[in-house]
Amino acid sequence: MAAHRKPRSAPLGRPAARTAATLALASAATATLFEGSGHADPTGPRRTPAQVRTEVDRLYQEAEVATERYNGAKERADAARVSYDRLRDEAARRTERLNTARQSLGAVAAAQYRSGGLDPALQLALTADPDDYLERAALAQKAGDRQAAAVTAVRREIAGLAQLRAESADRLTALRGHEAELRRQKATVLDKLAAARRLLARLTAEERARYEAAVAARATPTTPATAGTSGTAAGGGAAARADRSSGARGTGAGSGATPASASAPATGRASAALSFARAQLGKPYVWGATGPSAYDCSGLTQAAWRAAGVSLPRTTYTQINAGRRVSRSELAPGDLVFFYSGISHVGLYIGGGQMIHAPRPGAPVRIAPIDEMPFAGATRVA
Repeated sequence: MAAHRKPRSAPLGRPAARTAATLALASAATATLFEGSGHADPTGPRRTPAQVRTEVDRLYQEAEVATERYNGAKERADAARVSYDRLRDEAARRTERLNTARQSLGAVAAAQYRSGGLDPALQLALTADPDDYLERAALAQKAGDRQAAAVTAVRREIAGLAQLRAESADRLTALRGHEAELRRQKATVLDKLAAARRLLARLTAEERARYEAAVAARATPTTPATAGTSGTAAGGGAAARADRSSGARGTGAGSGATPASASAPATGRASAALSFARAQLGKPYVWGATGPSAYDCSGLTQAAWRAAGVSLPRTTYTQINAGRRVSRSELAPGDLVFFYSGISHVGLYIGGGQMIHAPRPGAPVRIAPIDEMPFAGATRVA
């Protein structure tokens, strides 16, 4: 037994002890690595304000992707609900017609029963008034025709009602699927926004001020400190100043965007859409909102063009196909400009390399350069 105990009491310099020490150190290093790594804990204490800003931007962008998916699911759910209700109403009308047809058929059958079952030739032979009999026979023939028509009507209504009920069941299944997708996307949006709030809550007052200043600096270069952070009136002033400066300001070297001098003034419906959008400056971003007191990005562009008499679909990834695609060098005021590879953000181009858009939670409707996000395409609605 003693021979078996010796390896257990070996000093640290021996192989077994060195192996144990190595494993302990590796375990500690691994724990440190995971403790300081990215996404397991978005509120981890090791992030600098710059890292927080990067992470919050990522979370907001992912929330916007989920928001557009939510908007699409809601649009499909609303359409399915309208269709389902229409089918139910039609089924109710068909049921009423079926009941009427059945009552008519029952009345004909009762009349036949009361007339008796004698053979027509015998009835004619026994009758004291042949003319009266022939008249009644003609009426009976008409009654038979009405009975045949009633039977046909009943059969038609039964078949139509069965088809309607099958369609209603399919529409209800689709509606429930869209509603389930709504709940999933809503949970995703809320999760991303909550994670962003937790990150921001861990900043000191000084760090939060620097973060807010960095966010505000993304607004239009003409009013970097105030655009999008003041009320509607101030936002309107920002828009006016942006327009006045658009004749001399581009969008940055190498951006490839239209220089301000190349942008003609908006006219017609585009002018009406831009006027509406300017009136919304300073209103809050709320995901899923379409106005009039708050908007998300596609809700704002949809409302702006609706005010101009044009119906746009609800989501960014459907709005991009709602008009004629234009290149970045062809941009004109009123064009829809889209961002990110998944087409998850949209704004309304105003000229001079700038747009009006609803950026994200905490950043109201405002004017901003189109260079602040990865450009993905543009569409001319009218």
